[in-house]
Amino acid sequence: MNQKPLGLGVDIVWHSATKYLNGHGDVSAGVIAGRSDQLDRIAKVGILTGATLGPIDSWLLLRGLRTLPLRMQRHNANGLALARALDGHPAVSALHYPGLESSPQHALASRQMTGFGGVLAFELEGDQEAAIRVLEGLELARISASLGSPGTLAIRPAAMWAGTVEEDALAAAGVSQGLIRVAAGLEDTDDLVADVLNALSAGSKSSPSDAGNERR
Repeated sequence: MNQKPLGLGVDIVWHSATKYLNGHGDVSAGVIAGRSDQLDRIAKVGILTGATLGPIDSWLLLRGLRTLPLRMQRHNANGLALARALDGHPAVSALHYPGLESSPQHALASRQMTGFGGVLAFELEGDQEAAIRVLEGLELARISASLGSPGTLAIRPAAMWAGTVEEDALAAAGVSQGLIRVAAGLEDTDDLVADVLNALSAGSKSSPSDAGNERR
């Protein structure tokens, strides 16, 4: 809905149907799109290896596709509203969202995209402890690593990769300990923005919990 990679010259699109296409957080599936000669070769391998989606999962994806345009309008609007609310916030040291005019990738994204999606990331001055406090202060958003669901999801990527990727490697990849990724859902825009801002405010005043978001 937001970008058409095949029209930009991409040969094959490998798309996670688990996310926005499904839209309800109850399917794990993927989609491959491209030229017919390439897809014919891929389909033969799929038949041999048994990579065939079940009928219920297929039906759930068809259900999700019926509301995809309407849902993406709200995901896009909520993602942009959150980014604008966080842009310049004193507790935020960096903000990553291509829909903002201040983003270094905004011009490129504007040429390629008709919407900027609901996923954004921001970094906090207080690093890990501040990020944990903010996540624990959210009321509407749930702590989860996925995206594209009706409800807003938030996660600390460094915690998600802890134990599998060394901290130095994460830092080299730009994943700081204070980075929070938010996948904006379909909630009322004002309610969602207020929830994130309230969590930022509370996180700057309280002490970190022993639980942390890693155990949730």
